[in-house]
Amino acid sequence: MPLGVYISVPFCRTKCSYCNFASDVFSRAVFQNYVDRLCADIELAPRTAAEMGGYSERQVDSIYLGGGTPTVLECGQLERIFGAIRSNFEVAASAEVTVECAPGTLSGVMLETLRMCGVNRVSLGVQSFVDSEAAAVGRQHKRATVLEEVARLRACGIGNINIDLIAGLPHQTAESWAYSLEEVIATGVPHVSVYMLEVDDESRLGREVMAGGARYHAHFVPEDEVTADFYLEACDRLISAAVLQYEISNFAREGFASRHNLKYWTRQPYWGFGVDAHSMLRSSSVGLDAVRFASSDRLEQYINGAEVRPTGVGRGAAFEESFFLGLRLNRGVDLPEIASKFGKEALSEAHAAIHDLTEKKLIELQGNSIRLTARGRLLSNEVFERFLLAERVAG
Repeated sequence: MPLGVYISVPFCRTKCSYCNFASDVFSRAVFQNYVDRLCADIELAPRTAAEMGGYSERQVDSIYLGGGTPTVLECGQLERIFGAIRSNFEVAASAEVTVECAPGTLSGVMLETLRMCGVNRVSLGVQSFVDSEAAAVGRQHKRATVLEEVARLRACGIGNINIDLIAGLPHQTAESWAYSLEEVIATGVPHVSVYMLEVDDESRLGREVMAGGARYHAHFVPEDEVTADFYLEACDRLISAAVLQYEISNFAREGFASRHNLKYWTRQPYWGFGVDAHSMLRSSSVGLDAVRFASSDRLEQYINGAEVRPTGVGRGAAFEESFFLGLRLNRGVDLPEIASKFGKEALSEAHAAIHDLTEKKLIELQGNSIRLTARGRLLSNEVFERFLLAERVAG
């Protein structure tokens, strides 16, 4: 089965207040050392896989550079990363090759570099088409910048474009959210991702909201119920525009679902290289279907050679993932498939969770499958936690 390859580039021009990823603003002097370590890790992939008890295919049919903002790297550094991937893996001619970009970072030279490296899909971190909302969370672009770069991407032959939006940003109103939805539909891009603002202690904005403070415009963050309404409105309006929902946060026109991200949600093997990058490969041991491991989430430790660490193997973890990831997809979880893979006794342990969540109208039965309801998508963390408890019993 062909692999997906994910490359983490944790560098940004600015750190957005809502961001809870392992990315930040660093001196450009660090970039080259990071690229050196990345390329070394890619070359050592077969040895690392063997040490982790896994098996690494050479065939690759999806590549994804994320972060962070990969396009803050020098063009030569991006070329070197892609060169390392193609030298150490067999990349299919039809591979989906995605790079995440912040609007305003796509110079003419950068566009040409992406094209020469085989990039055929770009994900733009727009978040809002309302300039004041974008600025309030540290985004440096304006609506006009986004529209210009969409046009320039298409002109250079990259028409497979995703736009990210966030529901629940400071100062967002029903009117401004409707405007962002109208704008993203009007662009005609084939893929849209819609996320609800995460309020947790992993971001500056989240910590300030939890503390009841006013920094980072935290006192202008909409109530949870309002954000939920924004999300549901996005589902309705995008689907009406033939941008169909295929995963909790992802919508695509026919034929444009993210092939790389589908690998995560359907438990296909993938490599992750770079800070806080995770991998899941086929296991070389009898009785295990996969091995998982991750790189250090600290930039200095990663550059200085910190080894990858196992992040869980075994029947229980795979059982949990089958529900967790399957429910993210609109098609849901096939129960006979679960029983065939993990045994009827494992599925029986999940029966109470299925019954309870059905009674709460968070999931629904459709033939032999279960899937999230509209309410379940809003409360997906509660649903996933319920199945996690079932996994602890089954495992």
